Amino acid sequence: MAQYLALTYTADVDWWAPEQAEELAEYRRFGVEYAGQVKASAVLHPTATATVVRVEGARGGPIVTTDGPYAETKEALTGYYLIDAENLEEAIKIAAEIPAAWAGAVEVRPVIIAK
Repeated sequence: MAQYLALTYTADVDWWAPEQAEELAEYRRFGVEYAGQVKASAVLHPTATATVVRVEGARGGPIVTTDGPYAETKEALTGYYLIDAENLEEAIKIAAEIPAAWAGAVEVRPVIIAK
């Protein structure tokens, strides 16, 4: 069994706002349906709450922070699912059931498991 990270890209919204309740229910349904294969998941706060961290020069250099998202885009990284799947094909089938795939995008990447 391999692990895949499914990164969700959707509109940059406050998922706890009342107008998101119906869509959030779809994500909960997905979580219940695939509970045996989803090993971890999280929804992220809107990008306005982000802090970008950079180190000038090299390690140990001055730390520079910027408020807000790294990039302005229509769709933002809004969450993730860590999925157990037999192979990439199965991971893609599972990712297609994540609501973000219907109106945004889901990026599926294999996870390197350090031994």
